[in-house]
Amino acid sequence: MSALRSFVARRLLLGVAQTVAVVLLVFALTEALPGDAAVALAGDQPDPARVAAIREAMRLDRPAHERLAGWAVGLAHGDLGTSLVSGRPVGQYISDGFGPTLLLAALTVVLLVPLGFGLGVLAARHAGRPVDQLVSSVTLAVYAVPEFALGVLLVGVLALQLGWLPPTAVGYGTDLLAHPAALVLPVLVLLSRPVCSLARLVRAGMVDALAASYAVHARRYGVPGARVRYAHALPNALAPAAQQLARTVDWLLCGVIVVEALYVIPGLGTVLLDAVAERDVPVVQGLAVVFGVLTVVLNLGADLVAHRFAPRAGVAA
Repeated sequence: MSALRSFVARRLLLGVAQTVAVVLLVFALTEALPGDAAVALAGDQPDPARVAAIREAMRLDRPAHERLAGWAVGLAHGDLGTSLVSGRPVGQYISDGFGPTLLLAALTVVLLVPLGFGLGVLAARHAGRPVDQLVSSVTLAVYAVPEFALGVLLVGVLALQLGWLPPTAVGYGTDLLAHPAALVLPVLVLLSRPVCSLARLVRAGMVDALAASYAVHARRYGVPGARVRYAHALPNALAPAAQQLARTVDWLLCGVIVVEALYVIPGLGTVLLDAVAERDVPVVQGLAVVFGVLTVVLNLGADLVAHRFAPRAGVAA
């Protein structure tokens, strides 16, 4: 118990340090953006007075360390800033885009866990046999197809040629749950590569565990094969699988830009693209911080799960 508490304390301290690093990195990267945001926001023919007013509103006339301190204090109080284009709080942009992105992520994870673990266990049970070779070949082939190419292919076949599904989510707004047909294609694209990587990780972990000495001795002493597979081998495969699942959830929640752009879904990825196009620096900064903190939290949770199932195997940072 003391070892677990020490591990959790170390990981929490590392998570705090990573969060601070994310804030500093986001500020430094937005400072390094080429061009003058005030001139870009002033229009094609910027008036010097308007440029000066925008620079004052953006606090660009102040030293960088003062702007960093003010922004960090606001973040500590939950204030992500205000959009320079619309005057709306950045938090409203995030809350508007979070719903569609969260819905896509939740549906993908609900399907990913049983499919990924099921295919991995199936391949491990038949390691070296035709079933294992078929699962490994199909998952490798699907993983090799980029999301954009697969998305275009599915639109062309299932939407345009067969007419089974709508090609995009145009006209449905943010209430995508009321139009489930519009979710099928994006979820299929989002599911394609993660399910392949998760299945291969589970398969590899279980094959290694089943070949270990404790599994061999368990079978020698008459322990049923199902118990060896699911009570002993599968938990050892959960540590890397949990970290892969955390990376997948992070990828899903942090705005899958390609998929959202392809299917015109108003999620966080679309919000980020629009903010970059409009040089709306506070929105870009706010989204980047939210994405970074989500990454830190999800990886922290994955490390704790991995330590719980395989405490001697170590965890990835």
